[in-house]
Amino acid sequence: MDAPQTGPVADSLDRRIISALQVDGRASWHRIAAALGEPERTVVRRGTRLLDSGLVRIGAMATRGRSTVVAVRCAPGQARVAATALAGRPDCVFAHVLTGAWDCVAEVQCPRDRLPGFVMDELPGLPGVVRTSTLPVLRHVRTIREWHAGLLTEEEIAALTDGATVPSTAVAAATDPDAASADVLPPPDDLRELTRPDRLLLHALAEDGRRTYDELARVCGVSEATARRRLGTLRRDGRVRVRAVIEPALLGLPVEAVLWVRSAPAAVASVTAALARSTHVRYASFVTGERQLLALTAFPDEGALHDFVTRSAWLRDVVSVDVSMVLGTLKRGGMLVSQ
Repeated sequence: MDAPQTGPVADSLDRRIISALQVDGRASWHRIAAALGEPERTVVRRGTRLLDSGLVRIGAMATRGRSTVVAVRCAPGQARVAATALAGRPDCVFAHVLTGAWDCVAEVQCPRDRLPGFVMDELPGLPGVVRTSTLPVLRHVRTIREWHAGLLTEEEIAALTDGATVPSTAVAAATDPDAASADVLPPPDDLRELTRPDRLLLHALAEDGRRTYDELARVCGVSEATARRRLGTLRRDGRVRVRAVIEPALLGLPVEAVLWVRSAPAAVASVTAALARSTHVRYASFVTGERQLLALTAFPDEGALHDFVTRSAWLRDVVSVDVSMVLGTLKRGGMLVSQ
């Protein structure tokens, strides 16, 4: 029997539907119902309600270049201003306001040949900035698009992707410690220029990632078959990603923190494997700088965060962990967050 409605997210089935949309934001309700083993009518009703609430949004983000993490220290009272300026960039993936030494952190997709101008000219021009630290991502351990909070099995994920994707980094890391440090590479810089129909298609999907192919065709001025084919090609090539953008609190994880992890070089593989296995780690990357690993995490409460950074087995291979609590989010998954 369907659970009584107690809020936008009623129970574990709602959370599993959200997780399915995280795997593929354009998956049909029929496919989601089949993958989860639930009645299609129930999935349609609940999924539609979740989307209509506005708390679950489906968006597309084009891949614009290699990832660079930017940490910013601001003048008093300017953290939100600086984070808002970063979030407003079309190449910004996420932007958070933090506690601790850095007032905000963001990920920007910047081709390496544009990095000097970004660092020397654009970042110093941000309002309220006192100091910045630029950390190019050398390897992604886990990206937000791979995080599902542990609510779906690998079989369910495979059913949602037609079994066409490789196992997640977390699964690979469980059987091969080297997989976590070598599985997910940053996108190449030599991205071909998008055609005008492709740009129109991506713009339409950025506003609503579940637009029908008929709607996309009319927006782009092409046939429905062409719109379907072009989007399929862009997704297979990794040039666009369509997925649900949510607040982790919807999945029962309201406490978010950024971890800056330093380990001995020889221990990086084991630490990244452990991070990739944790359902609390939403994002982790190997970056340049004094601390090799950056992780975005989410927990049910502060006690769980405390246990994770004081009692986890992976801490034996760690030299230091700095913890910054997330005070506010300006952008997630390439989509601005309403304040």
